[in-house]
Amino acid sequence: MKSFFWENLRIALSELWAHKTRTILTGTGIVIGIIAVSLMSTLINGVDTLFENSMKFLGKDNLYIEKWPWFGDEDWWTVRNRPRIDFDMVDEIRERSEYALVVAADRGRSANLSYKDLSAENIFIHGVTANYPEVSTVDVEFGRFFTESEDRTGAQVILLGSEVAKTLFPVENPVDKMIFAGSKRFRVIGVLAEMGKFMGTFSQDTQVLIPMETFNKIFHGPWGMRRITVKVPEDHLEDAKEELRGLIRVLRGQKPGEKDNFAVNQQNAFRQTYQGIKMAIGGTGLVITALSLLVGGIGIANIMFVSVKERTREIGVRKALGATRSQIQGQFLIEAMVITAAGGLVGLIISTVASLAISKFLFTANMSFGVAFMAIALSAGVGLFAGLAPARKGSKLDPIDALRYE
Repeated sequence: MKSFFWENLRIALSELWAHKTRTILTGTGIVIGIIAVSLMSTLINGVDTLFENSMKFLGKDNLYIEKWPWFGDEDWWTVRNRPRIDFDMVDEIRERSEYALVVAADRGRSANLSYKDLSAENIFIHGVTANYPEVSTVDVEFGRFFTESEDRTGAQVILLGSEVAKTLFPVENPVDKMIFAGSKRFRVIGVLAEMGKFMGTFSQDTQVLIPMETFNKIFHGPWGMRRITVKVPEDHLEDAKEELRGLIRVLRGQKPGEKDNFAVNQQNAFRQTYQGIKMAIGGTGLVITALSLLVGGIGIANIMFVSVKERTREIGVRKALGATRSQIQGQFLIEAMVITAAGGLVGLIISTVASLAISKFLFTANMSFGVAFMAIALSAGVGLFAGLAPARKGSKLDPIDALRYE
């Protein structure tokens, strides 16, 4: 049995080598299909990892009270005219909420930072309360976070994101150095640990943190980002959300039937939107893959029918020498599977190179062994089904008629 397999494989390879151009053109559809399915699977796995890492920044157990909803179809002008978030609600939420574990406030706007002759432009300055680390993933790599006392007295101290620190202090230790944010001087008390990019877009390391009261003292006016973050028990997230909605409506004096003039955002909004986008991308990729493999399979079946017709006399000779139907059928099946397996391998190589480029320039997208195995198995399977009908036709030829074929 083994000798027949290797003999059929040798015949298949020699036949394909004799018709190289035809073989390459026939396998192109398989190459495209395998690139589509393997690269799509690799990208989705990479984006899944990127998404989960980014969601850690938001926290599963955090609720964000803001003027603007993260997603939705609400009228822009209506949302724009909502009243701004009032930080007087922080103490009310802390005292009256059953579920609130930590309540922190956060304001923000952009400014230019400078140290000696070095500068960092359009850096986002967060004014936060001293308990901000309890509701976020920020971690201090060097130095320390500011204290309640420094927040209460409006001390002009600042913590730098890792990229900001590298820009302003390429060779010096930034701790205890004096820098300017706009026209105001700040003493650097710490550098935040690297956090990376949020969903591969904006960097979380180009931010700086200052005490909330310091922000209120220096940056006057209602503009800029304003948010209250409430950490709640993860197993009571929805109950806490409804409780907060009711509490804020009471604090804002909203009447029954009126629409909320605020938003209670949570990580789940991102997750639901992402799942919808992921399904749409995955579905599109599967359609492209199926069409490519279908076209490739039809092309292979067509070429195999041509090959059977061209080699009718050869089939007659082999049958006259004692070859069985299964051996003839195996010959053409192996030939079809070799074409598709080779196409799958080429597609896999191209996908691997593409995934390495994506990992280098965008985000980590390593191809798993499972995806590689699936690609090769899928391509071989297409060859098996595409070559089955032509192989059966060849195996059923009458040896005498085949020998007479011109």
